[in-house]
Amino acid sequence: MTIKTVFIATLAILSLMPAASAFADNANGKKLYMQRCAMCHGTDMKGSGPLANKSNPPTPDLTTAAFKKRLQDYPGVIVSSVILRPNGDLIPKTLRENGVKLAPYAWRVQDFRDLHQYMSAVISKTR
Repeated sequence: MTIKTVFIATLAILSLMPAASAFADNANGKKLYMQRCAMCHGTDMKGSGPLANKSNPPTPDLTTAAFKKRLQDYPGVIVSSVILRPNGDLIPKTLRENGVKLAPYAWRVQDFRDLHQYMSAVISKTR
């Protein structure tokens, strides 16, 4: 097993561990979302960002009931699995093809929790 595989598996397991809302930083979650996700998903999370229709498949609407259920059923897993993408590069490919340079980011487990909480809060207000 490679170090990368072990690291990804560890992050996935740690992100599954419940964290009290008091431990999540909503401001950090919003900052991360706006810097790293909104360009495709839009500030409203409805798949309305400037790059939304430039990926194949198009960027999904994260405010749907189906996505909300997945986010609730698998806290941290959806966010971390999309960000880490060990078996694909749809996101980096879309960014490269559209000339977007996004600096690498050293994700922490806390960042996944913060992003999950921020997204959950926005999505719950949307529908």
